Amino acid sequence: MKTALISALALLLCLNTFGQSNYYRLSVGAGYGLTQSFTDIQSHDFERAPYGTLDYFFTPFLSLGAEIQAGKIRALKAPEDPYQRQFINSYKAATISGKVYLGTFIDYDHSTFLNSIKWLYVGTGAGLVRNSITKITRIRNNSNVEFPGRNSSYEIMFPVNLGINFYFPDQSGNPRFGINLNLQSNTTLGEGLDGYDDSSETFKAGFPDIYNYYSIGIRYHFGLLGISKKSL
Repeated sequence: MKTALISALALLLCLNTFGQSNYYRLSVGAGYGLTQSFTDIQSHDFERAPYGTLDYFFTPFLSLGAEIQAGKIRALKAPEDPYQRQFINSYKAATISGKVYLGTFIDYDHSTFLNSIKWLYVGTGAGLVRNSITKITRIRNNSNVEFPGRNSSYEIMFPVNLGINFYFPDQSGNPRFGINLNLQSNTTLGEGLDGYDDSSETFKAGFPDIYNYYSIGIRYHFGLLGISKKSL
């Protein structure tokens, strides 16, 4: 009787843990990307910027993290702009964002395709960008009239992320190293991103300044282990 009871308890324990897996709650990352400006300037040129991240995972598919960027955003003179405006912004940005992964909502255990895209995610948050305009056309053509605006400013920004991670498990089978691809669109509250703040009908300023950030990076997961009811 005692042997049967022990066997039943062991079987119950095995059934309870079947399908469960461990995951690391902390993740650091770094990478490089291209910025693209969408401001009052008609051209949308590319520049470069590195980034770093730190994330905490509540579940394998739900995280909250911080990101920093430091690089340049620029728009060169557009042929269709009669005033030949241009700018280069040596910016720094810090944001806090939450991300939710597709694996939260799908049953990927019996589909190779769904399993391959379970680390696809969307996310959003808020942060601050420091604008530092290092090159700009301030004087209108053939005049002494100066375009209004500031060379230095701080603004609130709202990032929206769409990306995917590709993981390589460690010896225990837990996701440890990863490659990240991310598209981020950042909307700012203000007119400091391009250095121009002219709300006249001619330039139609007043619309939010936006920059996109296309990046590739690496991830490393570590720290305390969590338990997931889903296999990873």
